[in-house]
Amino acid sequence: MNTLKYLQSNEFLLDVDLWRIFANLEELNKISRSFLKMFFETVKQHVSKSDAPMDFSSVLRTFFQGDLCQTHQIYCLNYTSAIIYLEKLRQREDFGIYLKWCEQNEQCKRLHLPELLVAPLHRLTRYPLLLNNIWKRSTDETEKSFIQSLKERVEKSIRDLEGKVKWLDNFQKFRQLQEVIIWPQIWDRDKRFFVPECLKQNLRENSSENILSSANRLLLHEGRLMLAESTRLLDVYLFLFEDFLLITKIKRNKKKYGGPDTSSIPVCPSLTPELQSFIREGGLCTVLDQPIPLDRLILKNVEPIQVTVFSLRNAFLIQHENRYQQCIAVFLLQAQTETAKKAWMSQIETAISNYITQHETKKSTAFCFPTESSEI
Repeated sequence: MNTLKYLQSNEFLLDVDLWRIFANLEELNKISRSFLKMFFETVKQHVSKSDAPMDFSSVLRTFFQGDLCQTHQIYCLNYTSAIIYLEKLRQREDFGIYLKWCEQNEQCKRLHLPELLVAPLHRLTRYPLLLNNIWKRSTDETEKSFIQSLKERVEKSIRDLEGKVKWLDNFQKFRQLQEVIIWPQIWDRDKRFFVPECLKQNLRENSSENILSSANRLLLHEGRLMLAESTRLLDVYLFLFEDFLLITKIKRNKKKYGGPDTSSIPVCPSLTPELQSFIREGGLCTVLDQPIPLDRLILKNVEPIQVTVFSLRNAFLIQHENRYQQCIAVFLLQAQTETAKKAWMSQIETAISNYITQHETKKSTAFCFPTESSEI
């Protein structure tokens, strides 16, 4: 951080955002140093006055009841976006030279910057263990009670942080998916539908992209499969969400880093390595058909003997039914291995079961009116 500040003071790397990489690291460092200073001063006073008890509780009180947890939360919430931003900067030659020079310093102990940036996250999770060890060795009941309350306070802060980090991570993941998944208009997706040019604008207003705008939706499973068509096998990428399945057609960019709209996007680290690599190559996922709600999805296993003539292996069938239980779409999919096939079928079956159970619970709750029932 200091090296980057020095370079920027000499008009190098001026467009690099210091905060996006290091966040409030200076404030965090200041608090840690002040704790260390207070601790040594307390020990020094105790040594110089051996008859006086060491007032260690006051040091803990100042540190853990102060801004420690909040300062850590601010830093930790920035960590994921810092890694994404750092990955984007690595592509630049000038930033790469700066980073390599810094990482060669012996103080880094052969660690790279992402490994150094994660250290405060690990430190925060170790504080409850530290307080617990102090609590075990304490003999004063009042002091024990005080340390226990500090431990509970820090644990609550960590739980709150975990929830925020998960939400933020999910938000960044879905923002990335919105950039990569392309929703073609219905007249482009299916040639059976004719819409005059003058009416197309009216239909465009109902954008399908909003389906992925909710950060509360969860992505359960994703991966590449092969879709059997009448004359060929099509490379597809499936996204299993908690309430629907999305089948997309993979569109690869022939030229690496050639697509300005995709290759320039920093890649979210929580996505699978396969999808990360695909995004870096400037690939896109074009929606093949409408999303399949999990309560309208029928999953069927395909035995090898049933499709031997088509040379299909590790196959399974997905059937999309409408509200009248009529089949409106069928997808014959092939996985690379039998293990991958079983994983997909297991994930889909579990997701369907959880979705139906959740909605049945909501329905039963909606129809329960205790007050009215007692009156009747």
